[in-house]
Formats: sequence, C-alpha cells, structure tokens
Amino acid sequence: MTSVYEINAHEYNQKLAVALKEIPEFAQPEWAKFVKSGAAKERPIDDPEFWYKRAASVLRQIYKKKIVGVNRLRTKYGSKKNRGMKPEEFRKGSGKIIRTILQQADKAGFTEIAKDIKDVRSRRPGRQLTKKGKDFLEAIN
Repeated sequence: MTSVYEINAHEYNQKLAVALKEIPEFAQPEWAKFVKSGAAKERPIDDPEFWYKRAASVLRQIYKKKIVGVNRLRTKYGSKKNRGMKPEEFRKGSGKIIRTILQQADKAGFTEIAKDIKDVRSRRPGRQLTKKGKDFLEAIN
C-alpha cells in the first residue's frame, strides 16, 4: 500500500476529488458558482470540479500538517493581486470556501476541532483528521 506522501500531489488530489464526489456531505453549494476564490482573483471560478478539487487539497493539507486552521489555509491558497502600475501584493484566499469545506468534512466525520494544545491559548487551534478520515485518505491509490 502506498502512502499519501509517496504519490504525486496532483494525481492524488485528482483521485481524491473523484472519491469525494461519491460522498453526499461534500455537495457544492449553490453560491459557489458565483464567488471568486480570493480577493486577488478578477473572475469567478470556471472549473465545474473546483469544489471537489479544493476539498481534496484541504484534506491532504490537514493530513500532512496534522492540525490546520482556516487562517493558515487562507494563506496557503492566496495569491498575488494585480494592482495595475503599482507592485503586486499578496492577498489571502477565500475563507468562506475553506470554512464550508471544513464544516462538510466535520459533518462527514473526516475531521474534528482539535482540543487545546500545550503552549497554545484557549483559542481553537484548528481541525485535525479523525480515524475515519485518515483511513479514507490512505485508501486512495
């Protein structure tokens, strides 16, 4: 059995996106057709499979980094904003898309909110995979 780390990330995310289509909790919301994927983007998303690809990527990031919050994922999926004659600046990605995907993963039983960690304030530090989520991700070949 191959590990998630051994497979090429692009190929793995494609396979995981196909598998996520089968799960009813990961349905694309109606509003997702009309929103941009971040403040730096000029146009809404064209790809009809975007929701499943982004969900697959988010789940893989949680698998790799163990505990990840919405803010860190927003930074991961951000990009440079074209400001015309002014220099480009970095802008974070859409938090609503990431938050909704994490809520869908919670509902499916793949993730859970991490408990308080030593040396971290009482804030919720982010999401972590459950046993069911790890098994699902490792079953993708």
